[in-house]
Amino acid sequence: MPQFTITWTPSARRQLEKLPPDVQRLVATAVDMLSVNPRPPSSARLRNSPNLRVRVRDYRIIYEINDRVLIVKVIRVGHRREVYRP
Repeated sequence: MPQFTITWTPSARRQLEKLPPDVQRLVATAVDMLSVNPRPPSSARLRNSPNLRVRVRDYRIIYEINDRVLIVKVIRVGHRREVYRP
């Protein structure tokens, strides 16, 4: 199975940096695992959107997959009560 490249939007990178250090490590580990399997069983497609999400405790990683060029793009990272807001 080919390895996917992980890219981050600038806003997702800033959101990650605002999280507590222990959560940052958990999120980074989860994102690294997406490079091997971008559609883990714990992922879910967002309603009315091509994006997917993965849960890490009370935090969510919103991302999109481009299968043609093997890229996983992290779009948003944040607490579950805030991450889905536009």
